[in-house]
Amino acid sequence: MLSVKHELLAALAAELERLAPGAGDKAAFETPKQAAHGDWACTAAMQLAKPLKTNPRQLAQQLVEALQATPAFTRWVAALDIAGPGFINIRLHPVAKQQIIREVLAAGARFGHRPPHGQRVLVEFVSANPTGPLHVGHGRQAALGDAICNLFETQGWSVHREFYYNDAGVQIDTLAKSTQLRAMGHKPGDPEWPEAAYNGDYIQDIANDFLARKTVQADDRAFTASGDVHDLDGIRQFAVAYLRREQDLDLQAFGIRFDNYYLESSLYTSGRVEQTVRRLVEAGKTYEQDGALWLRTTDYGDDKDRVMRKSDGTYTYFVPDVAYHITKWERGFTKVINIQGTDHHGTIARVRAGLQAVGLGIPEGYPDYVLHTMVRVVRGGQEVKISKRAGSYVTLRDLIEWTSKDAVRFFLLSRKPDTEYTFDVDLAIQQNNDNPVYYVQYAHARICSVLSQWGGDVASLQDADLSPLQGAQAQALMLLLAQYPDMLTAAAQDFAPHDVTFYLRELAAAYHSYYDAERILVEDETVKRARLALVAATAQVLRNGLAVLGVSAPQKM
Repeated sequence: MLSVKHELLAALAAELERLAPGAGDKAAFETPKQAAHGDWACTAAMQLAKPLKTNPRQLAQQLVEALQATPAFTRWVAALDIAGPGFINIRLHPVAKQQIIREVLAAGARFGHRPPHGQRVLVEFVSANPTGPLHVGHGRQAALGDAICNLFETQGWSVHREFYYNDAGVQIDTLAKSTQLRAMGHKPGDPEWPEAAYNGDYIQDIANDFLARKTVQADDRAFTASGDVHDLDGIRQFAVAYLRREQDLDLQAFGIRFDNYYLESSLYTSGRVEQTVRRLVEAGKTYEQDGALWLRTTDYGDDKDRVMRKSDGTYTYFVPDVAYHITKWERGFTKVINIQGTDHHGTIARVRAGLQAVGLGIPEGYPDYVLHTMVRVVRGGQEVKISKRAGSYVTLRDLIEWTSKDAVRFFLLSRKPDTEYTFDVDLAIQQNNDNPVYYVQYAHARICSVLSQWGGDVASLQDADLSPLQGAQAQALMLLLAQYPDMLTAAAQDFAPHDVTFYLRELAAAYHSYYDAERILVEDETVKRARLALVAATAQVLRNGLAVLGVSAPQKM
């Protein structure tokens, strides 16, 4: 059906060109909101009526007559109707819709994927400071980042996953001192315990392992503890390595991988921060005032200029961010996406301003940002705010242990990133149609059960006679299968993996409706094979979509 669509679009573009040179790019089909209006709709007549100074319905009639004479429309289209002010509704022959089944079965796991085009994209996500366990907000970011990476891979991009973490600064000092106090026998509530210290039980775990002189191995570092409570630098390095390992375990349990870890400290040790400041000064984009160095961010749309270097000689937090993004540009990533919490909104304008001001030709909208809100967790009808392990928030590991990796991923991806979301633990473990991930996975398992009962080779279904697939539910299911590639493209362009969850729920519902309407394993061999081919294609698209989300497609439930 994708090939059918391309044929019909080419014919439409040619006729539009004849009507108005240059109008061929308006060739497009939309999906009507109501199935009764047809399979596709075309609005080109209404778009061209004004520039051509003609009545849109008359133009639509002229276009319909021209299209009906083309070989593509003659072969694949059953009817063309004009509605309203000039809509052209298109009704396809069943044979046109049936082509999608062969296309899905032939492409398999690659259905919906575009060929590689040689372009690279870097996606930075999670980027949690190594000061404690990953919380549910990090989980939302991990799910978003990974799904966006998967979406871009379906569109032919070469995707690079990166984790940036702040292994220096005030928070790391607080982590080291909190661990040192625990190692010395102090605990929260003692007179010696600072108000700013980290209170979770995990601090005591780190202190115990440090005193035991253990070695910790993370993805990017290893460190052996000295056991000396006065070795604050050793405690700092051990605590960072310990928590990096903990984060690695959380991310592995969540099915997340990274191609690279980038350390904030390296920006200072390599001189990149100083180099960035020097470039901005030499470009004439800074000035001195009140003992501080300022960047003229208002030249780039910011509401006020920003301090780069404070009067005490230290840099404000956006300066290393600018230096870091220069490294992304210099590594050849002209497309960069940052997944961050909404609390980072204020940094966008100043980081982009710094990148434009540095004089490297970095474009105005670089990088792209996807900002997400935090997540409320409800269990037993009550909001859960505290984890014993973390001390002050629910961890990603808690959520996975209470439910499952699949449920956490699907649920956290089921809303727009900037939409407030409440994660209902009780709903996530229900095995019924109210649970969206269960509903989608059950549709896949149900198909696998049918295919298992049949016992034949799915590959043989590619040659099945599909002419028996004439029913309304079968045709609706085929139309929905054909929407999958365009849905992926739009979801990638909009950084919208929630569109995939919506599509999968709609596809599962369409399958369940079809299953209830037509028995699949019938006596008639031709009818049976046609229906098996349809449900096998549906299972394949369900698998493909779930894979984009990082969710499994079980064969039994």
